[in-house]
Amino acid sequence: MILDYFALAFNNLRRRGIRSWLTMLGIFIGIAAVVSLMSLGQGLENAIQEQFENLGSDRIIIDESGVQGPPGSGTSQQTKLTSKDVEVIKKVNGVAGVAGIIIKTAQIENDDELAFIFVFGLSQNKEEKEIVSFFDVEQGRDLKENDNGKVIVGIRYTESKIFEKPLNIGDKINIEGESFEIVGILERIGNPFDDSAIIMPKEEMKKLYEIDDEESAIHVKVEDVDEIDIVKENIERALRKSRNEKENKETFHAHTSEEILATFSNIFGIVQAVLVGIAAISLLVGAIGIANTMYTSVLERTKEIGIMKAIGAKNSDIFYIFLIESGMLGFLGGVIGVVIGIGLSKLAEYYAAAQLGTNLLQASTSPVLIAGALLFSFLMGSLSGVLPAMQASRLKPVDALRYE
Repeated sequence: MILDYFALAFNNLRRRGIRSWLTMLGIFIGIAAVVSLMSLGQGLENAIQEQFENLGSDRIIIDESGVQGPPGSGTSQQTKLTSKDVEVIKKVNGVAGVAGIIIKTAQIENDDELAFIFVFGLSQNKEEKEIVSFFDVEQGRDLKENDNGKVIVGIRYTESKIFEKPLNIGDKINIEGESFEIVGILERIGNPFDDSAIIMPKEEMKKLYEIDDEESAIHVKVEDVDEIDIVKENIERALRKSRNEKENKETFHAHTSEEILATFSNIFGIVQAVLVGIAAISLLVGAIGIANTMYTSVLERTKEIGIMKAIGAKNSDIFYIFLIESGMLGFLGGVIGVVIGIGLSKLAEYYAAAQLGTNLLQASTSPVLIAGALLFSFLMGSLSGVLPAMQASRLKPVDALRYE
């Protein structure tokens, strides 16, 4: 019997051809938007999570958070992290290693072309490099201690993504008016920020920017990852004492890699919810379209309903026929929407990789997402057809047969 209901519903949809397609339009646009947005959002979250896993779950990052007032205002706070802070952190129980890093925005030149890029100053001490090492050298060599006038650059420099002329090992690049030789090319990390970075020895960077004692961030490796929260609290306590600062009024922030990842995940969740909510408006429009089509169908098929009842069809039979028909409209719209959504997300992934040079934007379409989208579209279609189906089932055979 159920198969007969489905067969009748399918034949009715096929008979109405263009109207059925137009009815499904709102459903598959909405489902396509939801599937593509959720797929890209999940892929982006997975890619960032992978990057944080590469950083290491046993890391704590300290950076400055205070705002420095104008000179002579009397409201200036010392917010800069220094080598003194590094030494304080080294003495905290549970700390396995500490390394400071300097990050500056630099004006770089090549053949009269200008660009503004982040430059990282890293210590060339082997132990400290391992703590802050978020990169691998793909071509050439890594920097060495006392490696003056040498830098390693991101892979985008070799692909004409920064300058029109590609740069390679042995080429010169002008940074803040000083010439540096490229001795290494970084392995592709997957996002334009890191793949455009320049890395130089920290001491060389201090000379270039005339820095006396400053750290942009301090990376800490803990001995036991299970004790990372305790070590973080101990570091905060030690720095407050050293810098003579009160709790909740610190001029520094300490974050574990898990906390940073959780913050990113929360932001992605909010943005994704808003975008999916906007896309859901199309689904609502589609549901209204299905209800309207089903009401029209009831009116058009009133005499047909009367004939079915006259030859023995029950109210429940009429109800299920119309209910399944509306459910099939939603389901078929969902199938088309899922296919389009997957296609759109893959297209966005390809564009991001080919044009933007990033592999962070990836499509991650799970079976759960597909099944959920199809189930949701079927239920929405069915619910939209409940009232028209009830109306059809309650028609009296005599009145239905008289209807013109």
